[in-house]
Amino acid sequence: MKSTLNSPRITGCPDIVGTTGEYEAWVADRLPFVSGDLALKHERMAEDPFSFLRATFYRWAQRFALECPDLLDAPAVPSVGDIHVENYGTWRDAEGRLVWGINDFDEAVRLAYTQDLVRLATSAALAFEQGRMTVRPRAAATAVLKGYVEALDIEGRSFVLAEHNRWLRDAVTSRLRDPGKYWKRLTAWPEVASVPSDVRSILRESLPEPNLPMVILHRQAGLGSLGRPRYTAITEWRGGKVAREVKPLLPSAWTWANPTGTESRLAYLSTVEQAIRTPDPFLRVCGSWIIRRLAPYCSRIELSQMPGGGDEKKLLKAMGHELANIHLGEKRSAQTILDDLSHRRGKWLHRGVECMTDATLADWTAWRRSQ
Repeated sequence: MKSTLNSPRITGCPDIVGTTGEYEAWVADRLPFVSGDLALKHERMAEDPFSFLRATFYRWAQRFALECPDLLDAPAVPSVGDIHVENYGTWRDAEGRLVWGINDFDEAVRLAYTQDLVRLATSAALAFEQGRMTVRPRAAATAVLKGYVEALDIEGRSFVLAEHNRWLRDAVTSRLRDPGKYWKRLTAWPEVASVPSDVRSILRESLPEPNLPMVILHRQAGLGSLGRPRYTAITEWRGGKVAREVKPLLPSAWTWANPTGTESRLAYLSTVEQAIRTPDPFLRVCGSWIIRRLAPYCSRIELSQMPGGGDEKKLLKAMGHELANIHLGEKRSAQTILDDLSHRRGKWLHRGVECMTDATLADWTAWRRSQ
């Protein structure tokens, strides 16, 4: 992989510091920032390229449109947008079954299917560069694409971690957080002094019984949404703790970077509801807020919790499969995508990953030097 640490700025694209300021001003027009959290996000962006990627989908949206214009002519489908190898987790469905899949749809938007594939494989490449994954970038991209195509061929299947996906169940459940430690960490966050009345009502109505006493805490989590308000309610219910979390919903940063004249928050809900997946019954959109359950087995899975060695390729293949589950939310999209893939010559995914990895490294280096 060639180095572009000293590469020139892309024509027509402002530098990363300017872009970040412009995007944050756009967000600030729509909701108040939590200043301490935003400062932490800026620090985390400078730590390593993978964290930078996770925190800066707004920059990726600029870069991808300029660097990979030949990939934007692919069929458009409901897309995750901010997909990466740590945007996967587990939840319990209405039958109590453990389900694995994509965890966050904050940046959901209708896009060329190629964007999600390049971003997912690029995140794996950056994780490899840091020593956080052992699969080399080309092999990672191949595994992602193989899982994606196999899912298209069968028109998708969700990952219920039972008889069909035992290896994945064993991989993720053996590494998930201990419940005692999980609740100890969660309850250690500070209490929020002032909570908007609509947020308090949403949280109260989401609890298993009316009028339960609850404490509302401020939790720092994620990277892309770090800096935005986040409210976590915890209560005791019939012998154990229960938690719900509310965070604001904005239009995808893609619409900021590539404006079309319209902004919509509805892509989040439609993308989740139409996908081939077993839904989380606690995940809902209430006006301009997203609410979800928090629990040890209802959480995002970090790289440090993922299986190493030979299972990494299987996991990347499963990630590609689950990505196809999202893209298949639109009728007849399977054959449309397969037809387009059949006409894409050469190693288009590998080239896209190399290009976007280099662009991300250049931006990360510029950001780090600016801090």
